[in-house]
Amino acid sequence: MAKNNYSQYQKAVISGYYNNLDTIMLQKLGELVTELYLADTKAKQNRLWQRANKAMLKLKVPPAIIDHIMEKKDVQVLAKNLQDWLANKKKK
Repeated sequence: MAKNNYSQYQKAVISGYYNNLDTIMLQKLGELVTELYLADTKAKQNRLWQRANKAMLKLKVPPAIIDHIMEKKDVQVLAKNLQDWLANKKKK
């Protein structure tokens, strides 16, 4: 495997991405909630729920909560949890 030689700027961008990954994933989940409300087909909803599941995994949401949300597949449940996560993020 080749060694990656990144410039200082590239290193700073990469570091910034990983330092803000939780904020990025929360934003993505917010966008997914909106898309789920507007989804008009079951197939589109399923794809969006899969993306929401991946985002929650990256956020390191406890598996029990992810399982509950994915079992219900209720946008309001996801939106309520997202509000709680955003409120907790602001407290930190």
